[in-house]
Amino acid sequence: MRKLVYYVAVTLDGYIAGPGGEFDFFPTGDEEQAAAYAAWTNARYPETVPTFMRPAHGLTDTPNLHFDTVLMGLGTYRPGLDAGITSPYAHLRQYVVSSTLKQEPDAGVTVVDSDPLALVRDLKQEEGQDIWLCGGGRLAGALLPEIDELIVKSYPVVVGSGISMFDGEFDPTLFEVTDRRSFANDVTITWFTRR
Repeated sequence: MRKLVYYVAVTLDGYIAGPGGEFDFFPTGDEEQAAAYAAWTNARYPETVPTFMRPAHGLTDTPNLHFDTVLMGLGTYRPGLDAGITSPYAHLRQYVVSSTLKQEPDAGVTVVDSDPLALVRDLKQEEGQDIWLCGGGRLAGALLPEIDELIVKSYPVVVGSGISMFDGEFDPTLFEVTDRRSFANDVTITWFTRR
């Protein structure tokens, strides 16, 4: 069965974005460190690179290795939409969960206005690769019962407030570490599996 995998960047204090949705504060190290880190993550998870950026990273014809579907909330989708990018991951099946986005801005994007749990349960029954939960925190909180794995990119920064990695009801849910890797730019990636 397909898995729902939350692959996300997070601050030391548990935020995936700033209060206004900012994400440009994540430190990447010097130019050499940033390039090495990007090369590693792009090779490991090429499908998580937005379609418009793939040519610049040499990923134009690179197949999807882990995911064939992406699921995101409106807050995650909105920055691209505001920049005129209506289909940020055209190489994946794209779902945006939103009760306020009333029409699909692109034929390649499906807007889901209710019950993301039912959507994920249906997607898990299909054949294919895993489902990437791209963000945001409220959607992750709602989908916590269906999240099978976490891939957490921890950045060495504290921001104080913003969009939490999970925003939902109190629901202690155990995960176990299956792997961890540190990079020269002080980013750590940890893989977790639901217990």
